[in-house]
Amino acid sequence: MSPLSSVKGRWVLILGASSGFGEATAIKLSELGMNIAGVHLDRKHTLGHVKEIIQRIQSNGVKAAFFNVNAADAQKRTEVLDQLAKQAARGFHCVLHSLAFGTLKPFISSNTKESISAEQMTMTLDVMAHSLVYWVQDLYSRKLLARGARIFAMTSSGGSRVWPTYGAVSAAKAALESHCRQLALELAKEGVSVNAIRAGVTDTPALRMIPGHEKMIEMALRKSPSGRITTPKDVADALALLVHDEATWVTGNVIGVDGGEDIVG
Repeated sequence: MSPLSSVKGRWVLILGASSGFGEATAIKLSELGMNIAGVHLDRKHTLGHVKEIIQRIQSNGVKAAFFNVNAADAQKRTEVLDQLAKQAARGFHCVLHSLAFGTLKPFISSNTKESISAEQMTMTLDVMAHSLVYWVQDLYSRKLLARGARIFAMTSSGGSRVWPTYGAVSAAKAALESHCRQLALELAKEGVSVNAIRAGVTDTPALRMIPGHEKMIEMALRKSPSGRITTPKDVADALALLVHDEATWVTGNVIGVDGGEDIVG
């Protein structure tokens, strides 16, 4: 069997590159020889970890360009792409949307101040779902999506299931999956594939923000046929296969990377 095609020297854009799935994927794809552009939003006390990620990427002999900005801000998106257009002039071969920032509040509460507001609902969907469309629109208009590019967006079983306080994020995940299908349809003629990646329950900083996340981990462990929960590395390893040219026909899907967790009732 012949080896997989080489992706060495190609550029990757990761939205949410400083932790969890984004971090693991940045490191894994750099090991394949891919250059990494990362957008992240970190405060001073976590910037040291970002520097460590950049050093690990560069230790693989590739380029790393990281931007500490709000990925959902239109002006910042323009500024980042202005700079990246100079480095990735041939366009991005891979884009990963892994933004996890939203409001975790119930829709209904006896105390109306504890219920989610219209502004919080809009922000959650804008960051965790709609921003994918806006980034892809700008990449396309700037001719920064390479022929045969791969676009991935991180979803979860929350896109079709419920959990207390998770309503807005669940809606965002459902919308994100829909956006992936629509983008897959519209970009197919450009040879660009778009897929949502449904990771299993994974112990990430984003998961730890969810009230009751310990119970989610416990339930996932009980359900998993594989005997453990998903790790960021599991997802990164799967993406490292899907970025190759041989996977070009895989598009418009929600791909489970969960060790079989989702098939168990």
